[in-house]
Amino acid sequence: MEQTKRTFADLEVVESASIKPITPEPGLTRLVGTHNDKLFLAEHRMAKGYVGSRHSHPHEQVVYVISGHLKVSCEDRSFDLRSGDSFVVRGGIEHQATAPEESVVIDVFTPCRSDYL
Repeated sequence: MEQTKRTFADLEVVESASIKPITPEPGLTRLVGTHNDKLFLAEHRMAKGYVGSRHSHPHEQVVYVISGHLKVSCEDRSFDLRSGDSFVVRGGIEHQATAPEESVVIDVFTPCRSDYL
C-alpha cells in the first residue's frame, strides 16, 4: 500500500494506516510520518535488547519516549530515558541508543531526513 498523503497549500496529512513499516536494522522498525523540506517525523519501535549503531548525522534531532526504556550515550555522557522523557541532540554529535525493554519513540529531525525516504 502506498502512503496516503493529502497536501494543501500549507498543510500535509499522512494517514497512519497507509504507513509502511521499514526495518533498517535488526530490532528497529521505522514508520515515516509527515515531512517537508524543513521537518521530518518518524516513529521508531525498538525490540527488547536492541542495540543501535553509534552514529552522527547533520540533522538536529528531538527524541520523545512514548513507552519503554532507553539507554542513550552521547559523546562522553550516558543517561536513561523512560516514558514521557525527551532530549535534543545537535547535528554532527555522535550518539547511540539501546533498548533494555521494548520501546517506542518519536523522532523529529530538521532539516528533512531525505535519506529515510
